[in-house]
Parts: sequence; C-alpha cells; structure tokens
Amino acid sequence: MKSHVYRKTAGTVLDEAGYSPRQIADFLGHARPSVTLDRYVGRGAVAPTIADAMEDLL
Repeated sequence: MKSHVYRKTAGTVLDEAGYSPRQIADFLGHARPSVTLDRYVGRGAVAPTIADAMEDLL
C-alpha cells in the first residue's frame, strides 16, 4: 500500500474519534485544515433522514 492510503485512513479514524480538522491537519502536517478535509477525511454515509426524504419523493 502507498503511504497516502495510510494517511487517508489516519485522517478518517481521527475524524471519527472526534478530533477537530485543525488537530488532524496538524497531525498530518497540513498547513490548512481544508486540505485535510478535502483529501484525507473520508466522507460519511448519507444520513438516514436524507435517504428517507428522497424515498418519499419516489
């Protein structure tokens, strides 16, 4: 595996553990939390309420 895979995993795990984007950025060595959020923190699953609302439309 390449190192960026581990970095993305670390970013996602730290996010799920409740650390702030700034803390995660500092850990990964990013100057801006926006880089961390855009590239290293996994997107969450769609909220069930959104899925329900979309299903109601159909």
